[in-house]
Amino acid sequence: MARILLGVTGSVAAIRTPALRAALRAGGHAVRVVVTEPALKFFDPGELGPPDPDDALRLGGSLYRDADEWAFDRWRRDDPVLHIELRRWAELLVVAPLDANTLGKFALGLSDNCLTCLFRCWDFSRPVVLAPAMNTLMWDSPVTRRHLRLLLEDRGDGGPSAPWALEEAAGVFERHAPGLTLVTPIAKRLACGDVGTGGMAEIPEVVQAVQSALERAGAGPG
Repeated sequence: MARILLGVTGSVAAIRTPALRAALRAGGHAVRVVVTEPALKFFDPGELGPPDPDDALRLGGSLYRDADEWAFDRWRRDDPVLHIELRRWAELLVVAPLDANTLGKFALGLSDNCLTCLFRCWDFSRPVVLAPAMNTLMWDSPVTRRHLRLLLEDRGDGGPSAPWALEEAAGVFERHAPGLTLVTPIAKRLACGDVGTGGMAEIPEVVQAVQSALERAGAGPG
């Protein structure tokens, strides 16, 4: 069993959060969910089920949100810092769905909510799995390639010197940033009505990426 943080951002694909958490738990993993506030527009936290029995950090539900980071009247020395405690606990971070806004924040190092603080303080000797989801034109934007290249520079060897296409992104990350798995979006009819690449990968693919990352890192069940 591995200790997994499931980060969820404000994409329509967040509606699958309860099913993704259930699938990860079915694999024997302990799962804590960290959301951005927009993500809560797409699913009912009550559908997540009870927290894991060992979740001593639990602040009254089945997930962590920005309000939990600041759930005190006045901070006192030696009080726990939530995003640090979550990072210490976890063996893997998976962000699914990863929306365009949060991808940009990760790439630029912005830390304005619990999840982005968690990514900024993450121990990158532990694996990270990112599953983007966004509108087709947002995914195809040159800004997306720029942000992915920044992640490769910061968390890999910088990537190949020759230009590469988004269709190659998963393989590029595998070769040049092996601790950072990219599960690229799929082509489908999106919630907005557009048809094209941008839908979050199916849950079994995300779960398999998590398992493969754990096996490479020597964590969790083989």
